[in-house]
Amino acid sequence: MAKSPEAFRTISEASDELGVAQHVLRFWETKFSFVRPMKRAGGRRFYRPQDIGILATVRRLLHEEGYTIRGVQKLHRERGLKAGGAGVNSGAATAKGAAVRPGSVASQDLPPETRRRIETALAALTAAKSRLDALIEHG
Repeated sequence: MAKSPEAFRTISEASDELGVAQHVLRFWETKFSFVRPMKRAGGRRFYRPQDIGILATVRRLLHEEGYTIRGVQKLHRERGLKAGGAGVNSGAATAKGAAVRPGSVASQDLPPETRRRIETALAALTAAKSRLDALIEHG
């Protein structure tokens, strides 16, 4: 029987739901002061639905949008992080330590020369990766 959406989750359930290892969730607790699951006697963690939402936002920022831990910390200080990304304009913030990818909303805020240099570097890296992949495949 599945739990209701309002039910608290254990660390293993939260880990499965978010697609990250349990040790990653414990590590995030040390790096992000806003990640605070309830703890019962013996230290057993229980994640509220809003905790899961915030962790999903952290996971998206770190794993999908390329932010660093410091970038997420700064983003939280400046705008706050809420479940589902509210308070964070997906990719639009350029917190120090945050990745800016060509074509992203954030890169459009860059001066044209900086943007051109980033795009040139990305093209060179993509070409180098293709050459390495070909060498590995035929080597």
